[in-house]
Amino acid sequence: MTDIVNRLVTAGRALRSAAAHEVPEALREVLRAHYAAEAAQLCLADYGATVLLPVPPASSGAGPGPEPLPVGAGAPGRAYGAQEPHVERLDGGRVRAHLPVTVRGDRLGVLSVTLPAEAAGPGPLAELAEVARLLGHELVVAERDTDRYLQARRTDRLTLAAEMQWQLLPARSCARDAYALGAQLQPAYAIHGDNFDWSASADHLMVYVTNGMGEGIEASLLTGLGINALRNARRAGIPIADQAALADQAIHAHYRGEAHLSVLLVDIELSTGRTQVVDAGSPRMLLLRDRVLTAVDLEAQLPLGMFEETDYVAQELTLEPGDRLLFVSDGVHAVPGPGGEIYGDRALARAVNSAALLPAAEVPAAVLRELSGHRGRPEPDDDALVVCLDWFGKPPASPSGAP
Repeated sequence: MTDIVNRLVTAGRALRSAAAHEVPEALREVLRAHYAAEAAQLCLADYGATVLLPVPPASSGAGPGPEPLPVGAGAPGRAYGAQEPHVERLDGGRVRAHLPVTVRGDRLGVLSVTLPAEAAGPGPLAELAEVARLLGHELVVAERDTDRYLQARRTDRLTLAAEMQWQLLPARSCARDAYALGAQLQPAYAIHGDNFDWSASADHLMVYVTNGMGEGIEASLLTGLGINALRNARRAGIPIADQAALADQAIHAHYRGEAHLSVLLVDIELSTGRTQVVDAGSPRMLLLRDRVLTAVDLEAQLPLGMFEETDYVAQELTLEPGDRLLFVSDGVHAVPGPGGEIYGDRALARAVNSAALLPAAEVPAAVLRELSGHRGRPEPDDDALVVCLDWFGKPPASPSGAP
């Protein structure tokens, strides 16, 4: 046990002391020196969550790296999808261990390590999985000081509007004992005004889903103002109805009613599942309970910024363990097919039900794939946003003295 702890401490120290743009190289040296690794490759999921992109060498003159790998296929894809280590047998008594790189439920990518077969038993594999988790945390910190990992996630150039939108996002997924969240936007490289945000405390989870009017940079600027106004109000500790009112005032003060932001605000009390919702011209909210999908009946209120000093009222509902909430933008349920037929509630219900066994992190991409099939082409004309929230409920407290 002491040797394991020492190796993990060494790995953590090497990652923390490395220059931000050299974290993978620092880890590779640790893996060679302490785990008999012959090679190691970090792959990151792209913005569209469709491929795993190998992080190219830090040196610009090192030549092209390996080809992208499909998220849903191959050994790395299996490790990424299942969020479990996957071992691939190679010639010459070697193996390649594929390890998910995940931070608090946010799936960043996969670390693939080539090893002698005897170095990849259950114990060493569990230790390497912990190393991959350490790597994930350091990558999140390193992104503050380098563009290397953000650049490595791109299969194409982001539009300026999309760059602005992605910088607003918290993550694409997260998980705690009481809940799991996943979200995805299309077109990933050219989104305009759709966005999502979430924040958790010891007692509450707050989720925001927004749809800003307009296109391009103007839509991104509007959404950026709205998201930051909501965050400012949230961090002041006020209820979600008042958060909506303050953000409404901020948007109206700037645009004078000429632009507005549709938003759904959700506040879940983690100990009870008691939920407050403000529907300010929002995206649609659906509830999957006991395998039955229904639209949550909400009182439509004015989008933020339409009029000065609008008052908002929160509605209440209570989540039950096993519930799944889906939030979808009009770029999902109102999309026409090649013949003009609208995607609609029935097709959306089929997509949601077909993804019923998937974890929350994978549901948005699965629904958007179904939508692409209906649309008849991969890229939408309008932003399409899906957010999935699985509610497990707060686990009961252990009896006094129990482990």
